[in-house]
Amino acid sequence: MNRFIKVGEAAQTLGVSIQTLRRWEESKQLVPDKKTKGGTRYYDKNKLLGFKKQESEVTIGYARVSSHDQKKDLQTQKEMLEAFCISNGWTYEIIDDLGSGMNYNKKGLKRLIDLILDYKITRLVLTHKDRLLRFGAELIFTLCELRQVEVVIINKSEDTSFEEELASDVLEIITVFSARLYGSRSHKNKKLKECLSEFTNGNNAKSQNKIRPQKKAN
Repeated sequence: MNRFIKVGEAAQTLGVSIQTLRRWEESKQLVPDKKTKGGTRYYDKNKLLGFKKQESEVTIGYARVSSHDQKKDLQTQKEMLEAFCISNGWTYEIIDDLGSGMNYNKKGLKRLIDLILDYKITRLVLTHKDRLLRFGAELIFTLCELRQVEVVIINKSEDTSFEEELASDVLEIITVFSARLYGSRSHKNKKLKECLSEFTNGNNAKSQNKIRPQKKAN
């Protein structure tokens, strides 16, 4: 069996497009092993499989804080994640988020889930468990298990800012539900006032018609 394959088969082996292979060649990220005078490119299939494995073995470090005034803490998390990944010799990328632990629509979190579902990472690293989500982190961990993604939590003790952030998250829940509750009541009260106003105006009009004096015939 010939170990050297053409561009089309190489792209299929890696699960990428031919354009991606050409871009990698230009950037020297992945160059053909052989090239004919006519310009036909050949890749060593064994090297491609090794490259594919290397590309898929990416570790994601995820950091999050709830508010802008915690940016210093965010930087500390990122530095800790970077140092941990480097010390273990892992190829890594840091994803950071700014938002409540109750917010499931954060940009970084959604990107992390996409990477997990697409088999793009092999490891997820957190400084603390609650950096991922306040409630529901177990769902993400289940996705990781299904996609064979290892989860590493550097510090398994309770985060020092846990109580402060938990209070903030609970306050956020109360604020949202209060706004909805009072908004609903306000809408109902407005409708009630409109109905009462219509009813009152209608009765006034009828009363005026009843008490209006009739003209005597000459």
